[in-house]
Amino acid sequence: MVAFSISCCHLENIQSMVWGSAHNFLPKKNSKLTVKHKYSYASSIGREKNMSHLKMSAAMDDNTSSSSSSTINIERPLANFHSSVWGDYFLSYTPQLTEISSQEKVELERLKEKVRQMLVETPDNSIQKLELIDTIQRLGVAYHFKNEIQTSINNIFDASQQSKNEDDNLYVVALRFRLLRQQRYYMSSDIFKKFTNKDGKFKETLTKDVQGLLSLYEAAHLRVHGQEILEQALSFTLTNLESMGPELSNSSHKAQVSAALSQPIHTNLPRMTARKYISIYENIESHNNLNLLLKFAKLDFNIVQKVHQRELGELTRWWKDLVDQFPYARDRLVECHFYTVGIFFEPQYSRARELMTKVLVIYTLIDDTYDAFATFDELVPFTDALDRCGCDISVIGSVPPSLRPTYQALVDLYTQIEEKFIREDKLDRLYYAKNEMKKVARAFFKEAEWLNAGYIPKCVEYMKNANITTTCMMGATISLALMEEPITKETFEWIINEPLILRASSTINRLKDDCIGHNLEQERKHIASFIECYMKEFGGSKQDAYAEAQKKITNAWKDMNKDFLCSTNDEVPTFVLELVINIARVAYIFEENDIASAHGEFKNRINLLFVEPVNV
Repeated sequence: MVAFSISCCHLENIQSMVWGSAHNFLPKKNSKLTVKHKYSYASSIGREKNMSHLKMSAAMDDNTSSSSSSTINIERPLANFHSSVWGDYFLSYTPQLTEISSQEKVELERLKEKVRQMLVETPDNSIQKLELIDTIQRLGVAYHFKNEIQTSINNIFDASQQSKNEDDNLYVVALRFRLLRQQRYYMSSDIFKKFTNKDGKFKETLTKDVQGLLSLYEAAHLRVHGQEILEQALSFTLTNLESMGPELSNSSHKAQVSAALSQPIHTNLPRMTARKYISIYENIESHNNLNLLLKFAKLDFNIVQKVHQRELGELTRWWKDLVDQFPYARDRLVECHFYTVGIFFEPQYSRARELMTKVLVIYTLIDDTYDAFATFDELVPFTDALDRCGCDISVIGSVPPSLRPTYQALVDLYTQIEEKFIREDKLDRLYYAKNEMKKVARAFFKEAEWLNAGYIPKCVEYMKNANITTTCMMGATISLALMEEPITKETFEWIINEPLILRASSTINRLKDDCIGHNLEQERKHIASFIECYMKEFGGSKQDAYAEAQKKITNAWKDMNKDFLCSTNDEVPTFVLELVINIARVAYIFEENDIASAHGEFKNRINLLFVEPVNV
């Protein structure tokens, strides 16, 4: 039950609709272990409906056994995953094809310096400065100007603390509030009281202010617990934006309202925000420096896209040599890379991103090994090997023969990671990477124990373990370890002790996944999701369980916002906290229609980020 791979977990439905009938898997002989799998499949139509258990006849030669093999009938919880919708597509992205030309590099630097100059020269106490920072962030190029933006935001915050809060422009007040909180400056929500009546409700005159409502709507998503005025603001703006959206005559306003209602800035991945906002910004008439900023953003997007394409080309070549060993598991390399890009997309993290994608691919494989292949008796020694030895090849003999390819793949990956750390003189980080691997293995095994015993846990017990099996905690820790950034031991100790912001991010991933996917998972023998746990513990309906899950997701966002604002910069760097929040944002890429739609919305999103360049 890996929540990061909702795409992996549910893409099989999309694929069958996109490509037609299910694909036939033809497992190949494993030359190392001489493991032969003979799958007894029903017709392709029958397979797509309900095949929770398939009989597999396995003739296995253990290296420690005699030359004669015995036939063992094993009932395995196979899930019948379909093959990748991308296949070998990204093999075509060679280093030559994705090379960034000298002309592109020179032009990017020229435009960057002009934008930097504009940013520095615009007065900090002006509306223009607020709008400029907001635009740069939404266009996805703020990573070029971190120091300049930080200096400006600090000056804006100081000025706001000294003023008497006399500004009565809702658009400006809400924009300033959001920009400051996004940079971890705490501005009181009381600034919005001036826009309410004596009864505490927002003034009806605001319902005609489209830009003001949009600005307040986006700001309200950065609320923390106990800020009732922002709760009212969210309800007020949502109601009015939904009602006015279809009636707006201004096409630019209409597009902005539609985009905001579809995915607010705070819950959307920066890279997806950039791709969408570039097209919106093209059609905004009331702004200055259109050509300069837009040209820079488009060029930067396409250059970064080439970096991601090159990574996918290399990753596809790596995975192509491994994938046939695991016919029972999901082939979701591209989807895992999308997840990694969601965590950190900047070009300087390219090598770290490639390794992190490999981590996610292998952990998807391990998840399917626990979930959709191995028997409980096989998982006992497998988990023990992982937990005791932490990817030590010398103990592979204690691993059941059918699971040795999986163990070998994990050992090979951690050998790569170790070599990277040695080269960069960061070998101390290997402990944290292995520690998280062991935690995930123990949590997967806990689920296997529950399933084997037919046990449905209480919600609190389920969530404690599920926050680990989402692999969000593992993903955050290993991503940090792989990044080419100076990160202190204190920061690593902070993150492996599961701080509030990380638990909240995991909660969002788990519950979003459970709400979307529990029906599909329960078609076969599978651990109970939060939905089943809630219904059993409280006797409620499925709708009650959904409502409770949504309530927990909402509260988790408030927890994240609080921890983001309250953690001091000296204690935890901002980029670490942003990485954790991005992990929560990934969960919002997956919606119900990604399962039901023949168009495959998630596939379209991957296409926008990795295939189609922005029109310059």
